Amino acid sequence: MGSIGRYIFRTTFGAFLVVLISVTALMWITQALRDIDLMTNQGQTILVFVGITGLIIPLLVLIIAPIALMIAVAHVLIKLSNDSELIVINAAGLPPWHVFRPFLAVAVVVSLMVAAISVYISPKCLRELRSWAAHVRADLVTNVAQPGRFTVLSGRLTLHMQARRPNGQLVGVFVDDQRNPRERMTILAEYGNILKNEHGTFLLLENGSVQRQEAGQRDPHIVEFDRNAFDLSRLTAGPTTVRYSVRERYLWELINPVANDPQFSDRPDQVRAELHDRITAPFYPLALVLVTFAYLGAPRTTRQSRAMSLVGAIAVVALLRGLGFVGTVAGPHMPILLVVPYLALLAAFVLSFWAISRGVIIEPPAFINNAITALLEQLKQRYATAMGPAR
Repeated sequence: MGSIGRYIFRTTFGAFLVVLISVTALMWITQALRDIDLMTNQGQTILVFVGITGLIIPLLVLIIAPIALMIAVAHVLIKLSNDSELIVINAAGLPPWHVFRPFLAVAVVVSLMVAAISVYISPKCLRELRSWAAHVRADLVTNVAQPGRFTVLSGRLTLHMQARRPNGQLVGVFVDDQRNPRERMTILAEYGNILKNEHGTFLLLENGSVQRQEAGQRDPHIVEFDRNAFDLSRLTAGPTTVRYSVRERYLWELINPVANDPQFSDRPDQVRAELHDRITAPFYPLALVLVTFAYLGAPRTTRQSRAMSLVGAIAVVALLRGLGFVGTVAGPHMPILLVVPYLALLAAFVLSFWAISRGVIIEPPAFINNAITALLEQLKQRYATAMGPAR
């Protein structure tokens, strides 16, 4: 790869990273807002929130990376055309494949990244996300420790705390236990700390009092204490069995499923569709680069517009990805549709190779261009007419 190839590779890969990071960050924020209750309702720290929601990023990258690559390639090709660099390269006698080589190198790098994410990284992160979120949501202590709120548990146990310090210490603890029909116990303490060990979960209280009101008795018994422990073990959710979905399975698990796994025995059609989606995922970056270069890679003069070619490339890319989603969504119900993504990718590869080899300039037919031009002129005239009286 010469200096021109390195320049194109560096520019394209840099544009790809900018688009990928920007769109992924935007999508991650919209997804993360769904789990904002981890901080607002369950008292988790910002690090836990970012850690849990950040595990969905590989899945977002898996979806966004091919589109980001297409945008980067289109940006670089339009830039090269506006600067007349494609015309100069063509006038120097270099074939189209010479210009396409650095774009193909970027596509190969992105395809390998998508393959790694699809095979291992995304399922691994989704598994961690499920396990971590289930643990946080099932941990009753995080639900209990809510400053300024009265929380009723088991129907007859109420807990409240005035504040919660950054180190986790609770201030102004109130416990009202009516689970025993023969006795009502009320605990007030200045401070409280949560302790977890092999014996269970305990609320360690300091500087408080215990008020016991026996059934049928008029006066309560009040005992002051310096330290006291309240058992929360029976209130804490026990271990739960995590059942992974097909999206959370590794590729080798989809290829060679375990015989006694209920996920595979109950929904084999969904497993089959997911397997084919994983297989085709690394080919989309290559196909999208070929399609984009076939539409925008041919040298043109500065007077020749690339707008319609860009619109055509976007339409073909949208159709290609749409057919891929059709195979994934409808494939479990109609297995024959699982072939659609393969046929679409094959058609994209063959037709794009043919167009690039022949140097064909792909543009819509003349009647479409004329119709769009006439429509734009009408809109321009109507806008001018509407703005005239306003002035």
